[in-house]
Amino acid sequence: MLVNLRDILSVADKYKYAQGAFNINSVTQIKAAIEIHEELRSPALLQGANLANGFMGGRIDFQNCTIEEKRIGAKNIGDVVRRYADKTDIPIVLHLDHGNDFEACVAAIDGGYTSVMIDGSHLPYDENVELTREVVKYAHARGVSVEGELGILAGVEDDVFSETSTYTHPMQAIDFFKKTEVDALAISYGTMHGPNKGKNAKIRKEIPIAIKECMLHEKIDGFLVSHGSSTVPQYIVEEINHLGGNITDASGISVSQLIEASKNGINKINVDTDIRLATTRNVRELLQKMPCLKNNGIIKQIDDILQSNLSVSDPRLYLYPIMDTLMYGNIPSEEVQMIIRAVELAVKEVVGTLIIQFGSFGKATLVQQRTLDEMAEYYKNRV
Repeated sequence: MLVNLRDILSVADKYKYAQGAFNINSVTQIKAAIEIHEELRSPALLQGANLANGFMGGRIDFQNCTIEEKRIGAKNIGDVVRRYADKTDIPIVLHLDHGNDFEACVAAIDGGYTSVMIDGSHLPYDENVELTREVVKYAHARGVSVEGELGILAGVEDDVFSETSTYTHPMQAIDFFKKTEVDALAISYGTMHGPNKGKNAKIRKEIPIAIKECMLHEKIDGFLVSHGSSTVPQYIVEEINHLGGNITDASGISVSQLIEASKNGINKINVDTDIRLATTRNVRELLQKMPCLKNNGIIKQIDDILQSNLSVSDPRLYLYPIMDTLMYGNIPSEEVQMIIRAVELAVKEVVGTLIIQFGSFGKATLVQQRTLDEMAEYYKNRV
């Protein structure tokens, strides 16, 4: 069943485990992510990034997608997730990651997302508050939860970029919660976007601890989110490079630090890069083991892209020759089916491992599953 973010994160907060939030960019990834959550009886939090909607709207150069393409992609993703959600008893949240403006959030909500993030962290504080408040008003009237962001993470992820970090000030976080009424807040406390987070990256756990203590004192019922939290498994990086790739200076946040953060106020942990890397490893490995696949013209296009760009890790940048399969799940040949199987296994490897490590396995039955209509009534009556 599709639910609001609040129902899943309240359980993670109560039982002090980390709820992984996993980015998806295709029908295949959606299917695999839901299946592994179902197998491990974990609540599922799937994220379509702002530009993922553009990509799933048919825009190959997704960095330049239009709002109309985002609308198409959001509905496409929403329809697929709902189709799988209707077949399972586990609670599933479909969350917009890094919505960059009001229109992007509306497109996601209209497309079937049950939660949205509005990222106004690049704006002056008062403008961030005003934009976030506008999205909250629209979303809550429809039972949809909202995540805001305060503080700036260094690194690159899709259309989000910053060279330096600005840590979130605990007292400003409290003010932000009060003024916007967001359900969750992404904070800056030492994590970074992208695959290159710096060796021995350390997160400042005192920041979420301070914010959470202040929230309890002020009776604020909300949740904290960790962006830029991919673990970047080194064995996968090494395997990619052994297979002819060239991924350099790749390092992530240690799982132990993320688990500790979940004990100190962080409820939602975003993971994207790990899935990209595992998918790239699997596709490279398949093409190396079975060169005959390249007799298929579409598969040869994929291989040519990988061979001409050894540092590529984002599957959207080399799997677009099978765009119809990514967008709609149509599989035209046995060769394409083998590529899809490689993608599915990559998602299950990464997501399944983190479900176990983060501790969300077996927690699905603890989640109160309320409809969006019920959540709209909850927001309306909340004091």
